[in-house]
Amino acid sequence: MKIILILLCCIISLNALNFKVASYNVENFFDLKYDGTEYEEYKPSSKHWNKNKLKIKLKNILKVINHLDAQIIALQEIESQKALDMLFDKLPQYRYKAFLKNQKSSIGVGVLSKFKIISTNAITISKIDLYSRPILEVIFKIDNFKFKLYNNHWRSKRAGENERIKYAVALKNYISKIDDDSDYILVGDFNSNYNEWITFESEKKLNNTYGITGINHVLNTVINDKLIIQNDMLNSNQRIHYNLWLELNKEERFSTIFRNQKNTPDNILLSTFLFDNKNISYLDNSFDVFKPSYLYKHNRITRWNKNSGYSDHLPIIASFTTDTNNSSQYIKDQNSIANNNKLNYLYEKEHIRKPIALKNMVVIYKYQNGAILQEVKGRSIYVYKCVDDLKIGGIYNLVVNDVQLYNGLLEITSISDISLISVVKNYKTLYKNASKIDIFDKQYINDIITSLSGIYKKRYLYFKDKKIRLFFSKNVKLIKDNTKITINSGHLSIYKGQIQITIHKKSDIIEHD
Repeated sequence: MKIILILLCCIISLNALNFKVASYNVENFFDLKYDGTEYEEYKPSSKHWNKNKLKIKLKNILKVINHLDAQIIALQEIESQKALDMLFDKLPQYRYKAFLKNQKSSIGVGVLSKFKIISTNAITISKIDLYSRPILEVIFKIDNFKFKLYNNHWRSKRAGENERIKYAVALKNYISKIDDDSDYILVGDFNSNYNEWITFESEKKLNNTYGITGINHVLNTVINDKLIIQNDMLNSNQRIHYNLWLELNKEERFSTIFRNQKNTPDNILLSTFLFDNKNISYLDNSFDVFKPSYLYKHNRITRWNKNSGYSDHLPIIASFTTDTNNSSQYIKDQNSIANNNKLNYLYEKEHIRKPIALKNMVVIYKYQNGAILQEVKGRSIYVYKCVDDLKIGGIYNLVVNDVQLYNGLLEITSISDISLISVVKNYKTLYKNASKIDIFDKQYINDIITSLSGIYKKRYLYFKDKKIRLFFSKNVKLIKDNTKITINSGHLSIYKGQIQITIHKKSDIIEHD
């Protein structure tokens, strides 16, 4: 009987279908028919947009789509059905298409598919704002299963977050009415970073919503200031979504570069149904940014420049399967995580799926609510609140159960299996001498620095023609302006992208007369 069951599972897996879904903002693909809604630089038969330039742009978009080789591709910034048809006619592998645009808008969204499209629907953002861009719902039939895709192109950051929240609310209200367990994904150009609630907080023009964002708080990619991770997907009674940017290391998270700042406006958000091992499932760790050398080279994206180039966005892509036994890759990845005992892994991932064992960690600093752990000849990390069983100078093996990113600072928030190996008295030798390192180098974040002297004034320490922000914990009394101080043990930290020194205890600094 067991043999029959095993053979049956193998047959089902052999018949399972794997497929890829991509999203690509092609950057203003216009036809040559004048409609009156064109951007100025894309009016037909002008020096900026004519038959020759259209031919080049079309050829380049086709090249990208062919190389992506996705079964479904969601496109943004397509001017018209006619423009989409130009692509469709040159891509015989795609048998189905869909397009949506507000008549008064300059651009719309489209979908090309190798799978049958059962139906399409438009999600209206506002009946008053005639220029808002509706969200395109496309329902596919894949291996006899329903698969829903929502193609988005939200309002740009020329407007505040309140405008993007309108898109998020319209989308949330629509999908909340889905009464079955349909597998669905939210894709497209959301004009929002995966961690938008952090990146936009200090930008007054954008943050006109008291810190609330559409992508994070309305679509629930964040709960209680923590990004949703895979472990959360089947353990929540809310309609939450997992953002696939979390699959990549931090330095790899970008699909655009604006003013030397890497951003993630293009997103793929997964519903919980894609993790239940029924019908269609996400293929774990398949998400990627498509960046061959012709699209991205020397830290530059080869965007369209009126005569050549591609787009100011890079395509993103992920894979899915109808194999209901799709758990091996996840388990394999979990095991590799559990065996990784380097702090660098935590700094790369920002979140963990399974507890991680750390060995030979030295407690080099401790105060009431926190501690600093350091690898010998390695990095340091901040432990917040769960420090009662840690002694200063202790060398421990322990297990990290959870971490969080608080305003840019990585913190361990839960530990267990704490085992004291030994105790050292000279732990302060692991402090970093501020005169021998560049304290503004992010590799030293969460280190304890010493021997830094200067003048304190208006929350900054001025030293050697430089300045760095000082943050004092609630139990530490502020010192007077124009006081000369020396930092004995300052916690080098970061707050919303700005390097600072946190003073946790009064003894961390010496005031000079």
